[in-house]
Amino acid sequence: MKAAMLVLGTIIAVAPAYGQERFLPLSAEQMTPEQKAIADAIVTSRGSLNGPFHAWLRDPALADRLQKLGEQIRFHSSLPAKLNEFAILITARHWTAQLEWFAHYPLALKAGLDPAIAADLAAGERPRDMPDDLAAVYDFSTQLHATGNVSDTVYDAAVKKFGEKGVIDLIAVNGYYDLVSMTLNVAHVALPAGTAPPLKSLQDD
Repeated sequence: MKAAMLVLGTIIAVAPAYGQERFLPLSAEQMTPEQKAIADAIVTSRGSLNGPFHAWLRDPALADRLQKLGEQIRFHSSLPAKLNEFAILITARHWTAQLEWFAHYPLALKAGLDPAIAADLAAGERPRDMPDDLAAVYDFSTQLHATGNVSDTVYDAAVKKFGEKGVIDLIAVNGYYDLVSMTLNVAHVALPAGTAPPLKSLQDD
């Protein structure tokens, strides 16, 4: 898998070394009292410490706030679960965040996302035959990731579909999972043993 590095305005494909995870799980004996309290709260809320949480525990106050933000974005969004999960997959595809895709792909299908749409997205293509609500999420999210903004046309389409609250929730899910994806990639959080990477690096093309 390759990554892109900006050098004097030129994008150069480089291959990161994905070896050992950089933020190894902390044992109970290694944790500070604050880290242990936050870890226990995360396990109580989510069932386990996985994904970005071993890394985030290095700053336990931040980890606590981020896991609460994630709970709000995943479970209390005004967007239907299918659209929320689609935005998460779009973000995972943008970052080639393998574990993020692996974790949320089955959740997206369970929420009703068409596997053919997910397959096109995984291949780096605009999904075919999207209904209007998915197209609005796709156009908004991909343009936001690519340019840091959205056009009036894309914004207006999202507001028409989801209202202003929905647009804020759409921005939030993209931004939060940007952070999750960046953490997973920088931390080299591995897929389960024996699992093939679900995403091809688009830099290989």
